[in-house]
Amino acid sequence: MNPMPAPRHTKETLNPAAGVPRPLTLAQRSNLLYPTAWGYAAWRARSLTWLTGQPFSLEREAALFTVLCRPRPGQRWLDAGTSTGFYAGVLTQAGCEVVAADLSAPMLAAARRRVRAPGVDWLLTNLEASGLPDASFDGVTVGAALNETRDPARLLAELERVLRPGGTLWLMYLARTGGPLQAALSRPALGGLTFPDPAWVARQLPGCVRTHGLRLGAAVFERYGRGE
Repeated sequence: MNPMPAPRHTKETLNPAAGVPRPLTLAQRSNLLYPTAWGYAAWRARSLTWLTGQPFSLEREAALFTVLCRPRPGQRWLDAGTSTGFYAGVLTQAGCEVVAADLSAPMLAAARRRVRAPGVDWLLTNLEASGLPDASFDGVTVGAALNETRDPARLLAELERVLRPGGTLWLMYLARTGGPLQAALSRPALGGLTFPDPAWVARQLPGCVRTHGLRLGAAVFERYGRGE
């Protein structure tokens, strides 16, 4: 039983008025299921330790983001692909106003249970065609959504578009390693995941400059600043 009402999905395209309907990857479809949402927070808390091969807690990830991006009270941030609200929670603790967006109603319901701060607006949308206003955010966070989206170039273009001049873009994703597991997970029938190369990511953000980057195993953390 779901104790918190949430919008139901009637179509894979959640915001058809924003543009051409966007089909979902298998990984995205799995996020529409309540069991996935129920178990995601436990996976998220341990995933970077498994993926980097060293202790990497959520507290360490939050500290890395906070030190490099310096979110400030009163700033307006977009948490793109919020899942269960990890970055949304970090940002509200810094006093920011947050739009936490995801295409999964179950994920948003789980996030709302975990992050009860008043400064969060929960948005059900596919960010490949969000319809959000240009230059409307001081910062954007992306925690692994880049790996699951069907069209990562379109997603990055959208995120750059909604970022104001002088704003900050924070990316956490799994980069290409060339290994057999990634090759398997890239197949549509096994997830349809994308593992981008950091140089490719930089080319998709022509209006931004990468100011900080850290790679541990396949996990990449990057801070970009949008030009004035």
